[in-house]
Amino acid sequence: MIAIAQFIAISFYLGAAALAAVPFARPVAAPVRGVLGHLTAGVAAHIAGLMDFAFRSSSVPLTGLGPALSFAGGALALTLLVVEALARDVSLTLVAAPLAAIPTICANIIGLSPGHSAPGVRGVWLFAHIALSFAGIAAFATAAAAGIMYLVQHHELKSRRFGAIFRFFPPLATLDRVNHLAAIAGWLGLTLGVVLASTYSLAYHQLNLLQIIWGGGAWVAVTCIAIGRVARGWQAQRAAKYSSIAFAAVLVLYVAFRVASPSAGQFL
Repeated sequence: MIAIAQFIAISFYLGAAALAAVPFARPVAAPVRGVLGHLTAGVAAHIAGLMDFAFRSSSVPLTGLGPALSFAGGALALTLLVVEALARDVSLTLVAAPLAAIPTICANIIGLSPGHSAPGVRGVWLFAHIALSFAGIAAFATAAAAGIMYLVQHHELKSRRFGAIFRFFPPLATLDRVNHLAAIAGWLGLTLGVVLASTYSLAYHQLNLLQIIWGGGAWVAVTCIAIGRVARGWQAQRAAKYSSIAFAAVLVLYVAFRVASPSAGQFL
C-alpha cells in the first residue's frame, strides 16, 4: 500500500509537470484545472501513503531517511498546490513538481524504514521541530523555483523573444511576489524549527554536528534572503538570483553531508 501510494504520487507529480509543459509544444491555454487536479491527486495519494506508514509502523513519518525524504517531497507538493491554486497559474509546476518527485523517488529506492523516535512530550517536541523545518525548506524551495522562473522570463524580455515562455509564464510581478512571500514563509518555518531544535538539544543533551551545520546554514541562507527583501529593499532580479543560488547551495551541502554522514538510515 505504501509503495503503491508513493508511486501514484510520483506519477501524478511528473504528470502535472508534463501537462504544464503542453503550452510550450502547441499554442493552447494553460491547463490550470488539469494541473491542479494532478497535484491534488498526487498530494492525496502521498498523504494516504504516509498515514498508512504511520499506522503500520506506529511512528510519525519524520524520522528515518526514507520517511523524512518522502515527507519533504509531500510538503513541497502541498506548498506548490496551495500557491498554484491561489495564483490560478501552473507554470511554477514545471520546476517545483519534479523537485517534489525527486525526494519521493529517493525515499522509495532507499526504503521507508522508521527511525528512532522519542516518547511523550519529548517526541512531540522533536516532531514539531522536524515538521516546521521541512515546511520552511518547502517554502524556501518555492521561492527558489519562482526565482528561477523570474530570471528566465527576465532574460526572454531582455532578448526581445516573445515566444512560448513569454506567453505561458506569469508576469514578472507575480513571480516576484511569490518569491517574496515564500521567502518570508520559509524564514518563519525554519526559524521556529531551529529554535525548537536548539532548545531540544540543550534540554536532552543531544548534539549532531552535521545537522547543526546544515540546519544553521539553511537558516542563514533564508534569513539573508528575507532581510534583503524586507529591510534592504532588494530588487526582484537580485532576490530571484540570490534565492536560487542559496537554495542550490543548501541542496549541495545536504548531499555532501549525506555522503559523509556515518548515520545510515537517518536524514543526517
